[in-house]
Amino acid sequence: MSMIKLAIDFDCPSPVWWEGGGRDLWESVLEGFDNNDVLLDKSIAESWLRAAASLPGWAEGPEHAPHPIRLKEIDEDEEL
Repeated sequence: MSMIKLAIDFDCPSPVWWEGGGRDLWESVLEGFDNNDVLLDKSIAESWLRAAASLPGWAEGPEHAPHPIRLKEIDEDEEL
């Protein structure tokens, strides 16, 4: 099974995205409170990213952090 980790990119605050449905979308995949990242099956993550990109404010960040959610490397010792 191929997994992808999504994480909040704090360098891209994008209040328009968070307030325009992004917060609800993010919370829909979290497993607990105060999570800054989540590990998902690749197909679910790709579907989630398409939904996230359809919301206003998705690409409002600076060049080094264009989106409020980013792909994050999976640690080798992390349980999948």
